[in-house]
Amino acid sequence: MGFVFILLYLVIVVLVIEISVIAFHLTGLEKEVARYQAISMLTGTGFTTDESQLIIDHPVRRRISMFLILFGAFSLAVIISAITNILANDLRLKELMIISSVLLAIYILGKTPVTKKLLQHRFKHEMKKNLDISELPVKEALFLQEDDIVTDVVVEEGTKLDGKKVEDVFEHGHDANLLFIKRGEVNVRENLTEETIQAGDKLYLYGNKKVIEKLTKETESDDPH
Repeated sequence: MGFVFILLYLVIVVLVIEISVIAFHLTGLEKEVARYQAISMLTGTGFTTDESQLIIDHPVRRRISMFLILFGAFSLAVIISAITNILANDLRLKELMIISSVLLAIYILGKTPVTKKLLQHRFKHEMKKNLDISELPVKEALFLQEDDIVTDVVVEEGTKLDGKKVEDVFEHGHDANLLFIKRGEVNVRENLTEETIQAGDKLYLYGNKKVIEKLTKETESDDPH
């Protein structure tokens, strides 16, 4: 019976992780990133990756992460208690099965389109209510549509953009905007339209994906060597 208890509790842990992944995903986080961060927080491993910043900077994700951290600490205590109770033969399998069933129902409900739509709306409302625009994730702050991206490209020597003026490349009416140029250790932002693009410059771009992809080809050299 003790092993059944531990198995049921592991089912609960897995369901909590998957429900958290759904919640993270509804806030705009990729599922792979969400699952890794959820497991990291629940187990208390404390990985400090760049992806963890996506959790810290978001009010809804912070609340989910706090629950996972607390649940992880509680789970450790339960597992230790379970091992002790195996010896005492005093396990509450009925209660554990009820908890597992409730979590499974929440997980299934969270996968339905209607629930996803309601939660996404709620999460977005919470985020905009609690954050200044300067604190919003890039995707939310720039109101990115499906075909819009923020990216960076490096200008190679001898390409079409090498030696061209910014104002000639980013003409009015084109759906691609130059945010700034990273030249070595310097970020060039002032009088940007008067700058001349140089080989080695890293251009930070925002706009339509297809327009930027076309522009990216002009930063790459045709010489295979």
